[in-house]
Amino acid sequence: MEKLISLKIDGRPVSVPAGMLVVDAAKRAGITVPVFCYHPKMEPVGMCRMCLVDIGRPAVDRVTHEPILNEDGTPKIAFGPKLETACTTPVSEGMVVWGATEKVMAARKDVIEFLLTSHPLDCPVCDKGGECPLQNQTMAFGPGESRFLFNEKNHLAKHVPLGELIYLDRERCIQCARCVRFSDQVAGDPVIGFYQRGRQLEIVTHSDPGFDSVFSGNTTDICPVGALTTADFRFGARPWEMSKASSICTQCPVGCNISYSVRREAKSDGRCVVKRVLPRQNEAVNEIWLCDKGRFGYHFGEAEGRIQKPLVKQGNEFVETSWKEALQLVAENFRAAGKKVTTLAGGRLSNEDLYFLKKFNQAVDGKLFASSEMGGGEWTRRLGLTPGSDLGKVGKGAAVLVFASDLHEEAPIWWLRLKQAAERGLNLIVAGARATRLDKYAAHVLRYAYGEEEKVLKALIAGQGEAGQALQSAADVIVFYGADGLGLTQTEAAASLCAELLVKTNHFGRPNNGLVAVWPHANDQGAAELEVPVSANLAEELGAAVALYIAGADPAGDSPALKEAVQRAGFVVVQELYMTESARNANVVLPVQASMEREGSLVSGERRVQRFYRAVPPLGESKADYEITAAIAAGMGTKLNAVSAEAAFAALTQAEPAFSGLDYAQLGQTKAQWPLTGREEAYFSGTVVENKDGLGVTLSLQPNGKSAPAPAVMPAGLRVSKEGWLAVPVTRLYDQAVTLHSSELLKGRIGEKALSLHPDDAEKLGVAAGDNLSLILDGQQLEAAVDLDAGQPRGVVLVRRSMGIALAGPAEMILHKIGNG
Repeated sequence: MEKLISLKIDGRPVSVPAGMLVVDAAKRAGITVPVFCYHPKMEPVGMCRMCLVDIGRPAVDRVTHEPILNEDGTPKIAFGPKLETACTTPVSEGMVVWGATEKVMAARKDVIEFLLTSHPLDCPVCDKGGECPLQNQTMAFGPGESRFLFNEKNHLAKHVPLGELIYLDRERCIQCARCVRFSDQVAGDPVIGFYQRGRQLEIVTHSDPGFDSVFSGNTTDICPVGALTTADFRFGARPWEMSKASSICTQCPVGCNISYSVRREAKSDGRCVVKRVLPRQNEAVNEIWLCDKGRFGYHFGEAEGRIQKPLVKQGNEFVETSWKEALQLVAENFRAAGKKVTTLAGGRLSNEDLYFLKKFNQAVDGKLFASSEMGGGEWTRRLGLTPGSDLGKVGKGAAVLVFASDLHEEAPIWWLRLKQAAERGLNLIVAGARATRLDKYAAHVLRYAYGEEEKVLKALIAGQGEAGQALQSAADVIVFYGADGLGLTQTEAAASLCAELLVKTNHFGRPNNGLVAVWPHANDQGAAELEVPVSANLAEELGAAVALYIAGADPAGDSPALKEAVQRAGFVVVQELYMTESARNANVVLPVQASMEREGSLVSGERRVQRFYRAVPPLGESKADYEITAAIAAGMGTKLNAVSAEAAFAALTQAEPAFSGLDYAQLGQTKAQWPLTGREEAYFSGTVVENKDGLGVTLSLQPNGKSAPAPAVMPAGLRVSKEGWLAVPVTRLYDQAVTLHSSELLKGRIGEKALSLHPDDAEKLGVAAGDNLSLILDGQQLEAAVDLDAGQPRGVVLVRRSMGIALAGPAEMILHKIGNG
């Protein structure tokens, strides 16, 4: 049982866990102690002095060490000569805290006055106005007027780019160090800091490029003034002009809870548009943080080139048509194809979309595949995480294995949460062929050569080495596996071996135990739960289709082989946001709604089902994917209830065992979370949005989850010729995929470098970072820019996924410096 401490704050009896800080104890009791520098997710520093309170403790006789009592028998309380900072003082038994006395209020008034001596008077034009802790606390605790003259203020630069994403107004900065401490303590990126002293103290960036962190946007949420703003939102709107809409980030499998801030504006031709993305609190998923990809990668919904009406190919050109004519044409050709209808479903689709595609496929007796170069869904469905799992509660006594995955690039919030768990005592094991950012926090780092994955996993299954023993003896074990350097068949085998490890050590079927896939897409786990298979012979399957139905995928853009397969197929229908390569090779293209234009649900990699809501009206005549599938099915005599996403989900839960018993009301349920968030708590935890629209529900394992996995056969490691190089696919956070290619803001982060070499290999080839190389891969001759990475193995070419070079798995590549033949 947690030891409780009893104390009084402003005369109110309070009982809180031992070790809690006075400022948190007051907050839990509903008592406001104002702060600027303190944040509940970071270590306290007591820099701003705004939280000064008067603290008394039971007096103790110095000789007998017994408490001194008043005449009435109550403990005598001794107050110190000075006020104390509530953010650095732990509670103690019998403590008495006063925060509303004349002495305390005078101190708070002085602190505010000192902060305002050099603060600009630009509230009417400041981006933070309306949600500014300094503004609010000046009204509550500050002086009614200033005693300082305007020309005595310290004037500094106002539009300083810390990087291409974050701007600094040095005049507004109050030196609370929240941003500096977040970057160092939470994000592990000490790339910004203080420079100069006294009134000249200012924030600077130490990295090149500036503010080089994938979590930089969070500093704008926790900044208590308008000093830090994002490049896409600064001077864009005022908080009271916007409304909030809850959603789920669709950039990776973490399933971060987000909130769109939207408004209708003249410069967007009167349309309602997204102005910014804020984190929405879910302590079991993303806490109160977002990575920059999720924060700044929302522009795909409003960029130029969106398909707004159905398109039909006539000759070599596409012409706009009505939905009625397009659907009639599709139904006629699908009926003519008989059982030769093949459907390919992408990982961005919602559960409702996938379920309707599955029902449609059953009705036509065709084939349905998930579009993914990563396998293992059978095992994450059987042995994934269960209800009650929470990475925030994993720590000492538990072990986590991260295998073949660079989480910092593939799922940054998982990286962040595992880093924090390791700091709490988690036995973290990282196994990979190259160095990653997570190695620094690992108790064990297992380095292997690409092609040795099976050897490493079998050694861990056998309990060999310290890492193997740690997994055997841990109370809880979670295994994250990815596709770093691996293709579909390799990841299927890796998942099977990871499952074998969990079964043999009995680490499944209970909270904080199980298998997690670091999927490439937001709802790949949803496809796994719905038992939508992947195919190792996808090109053959697509090419043999008399009618090919592609939803939310771009096989023709993924590889030349798949493009040829799409071209070989008979009648091709594509549902898409933009004219992708697959869309350009289709007979009919149907416009779909972006995630912020519709409702639905997704399943995260941790098997948490979560709702997302409509934020802005649909563009043009676009429809939700499930609506389109239902309309096509109706034209072929099959009725699917597409009246709403909720109705579609209700049908899903009746038919699919994995989702049995769920409904939208459950997904929308919330509970109290710590720290407190919302507009009234902006001074305490930042502009994080309070979660009022659902924390989601983690799926239970199905009965077959206890069956032992079948033996896996990992494909043999690839042997390359003397003149060849081993090329393997890897994932970077920023790429040229459909949901990012339209973001002007992130183009600098995406870059053009599709290849990566060890510096020693680059020296042998006579190339430098940024140079173009000529390469031959699968008989195709290409050119690509190269990057250098000392953390990768020598003799290996890393090929970034979704950067223009198709590589589904390990392969041989021939490299030449351009000009050398």
